[in-house]
Amino acid sequence: MTVSPDLDRRFRDAAVHLDLVDVGFDVVDSPIGPLLVAASGQGVAAISFRTDPDAQLDRLARIAGPRVLRSGKAIAPARRELDEYFHGERRGFDLPLDLRGLAPFTVSVLRELARVPYGETTTYGALAAQVGHPRAARAVGTVMNRNRIPIVLPCHRVVGSTGALTGYAGGLDVKQALLELEGAR
Repeated sequence: MTVSPDLDRRFRDAAVHLDLVDVGFDVVDSPIGPLLVAASGQGVAAISFRTDPDAQLDRLARIAGPRVLRSGKAIAPARRELDEYFHGERRGFDLPLDLRGLAPFTVSVLRELARVPYGETTTYGALAAQVGHPRAARAVGTVMNRNRIPIVLPCHRVVGSTGALTGYAGGLDVKQALLELEGAR
């Protein structure tokens, strides 16, 4: 027996509505390519440039719970804000975030990262100093590399001490495109 796409969508939406899903995810089209977006009841849990969900969703299931389901409804607020951002209509995100499973240092760095204004950049060293660890630029770089909610937590706004673009999970071309979108380059 096959299930119609409409019935499948209604089933998935009902599961989210009845709070039977720990993590909902979907793939969002964007000008920088498809993005895997996942959200829990606490907020956005992941945005990934790799749309193969297996590794990402396994990690989220260990953190948020095993009931993981593809559902556009679960990520609707994130999809709307990302669309607005990519259309130049949004400069900041108002989404709740699910940062469960992250170390306190990582959370402090990501919270400070969220304060970097749209269209501006900072350096790894400056970010380290802002969280009270001025000699931890490399550790901040590691946090940026493992940032599971890029764009919303704008690690693309962090550059090297000389202003040079450095590594980015989506690729340096994507980092450049995001900075150009914001008018920072």
